[in-house]
Amino acid sequence: MAKPMTKTQLVAALAEEMGADKKTASTALDAVVSVITKEVAEGGAVTLPGVGKIYCRERPERMVRNPATGEQIKKEADKVVKMTIAKALKDSVNG
Repeated sequence: MAKPMTKTQLVAALAEEMGADKKTASTALDAVVSVITKEVAEGGAVTLPGVGKIYCRERPERMVRNPATGEQIKKEADKVVKMTIAKALKDSVNG
């Protein structure tokens, strides 16, 4: 498996794709991340066309096991961020 792309590499690739400088690309990336974070934190969902859908899901209260001691403890309800990958991206990876 290849190493994940760093933010610096992503900004450079965005700048090249946009035909803009790295500062503009970095500002655009930060704005997109900010919008996604705000929307998902408020319980909404964001669809990135061709990539997937990012959303927040609530998990109910449940019993979990401490792996070190084997003791059962109750874990409170919480929220978790999920992402569903778009079919177009799956198809481009698989074939």
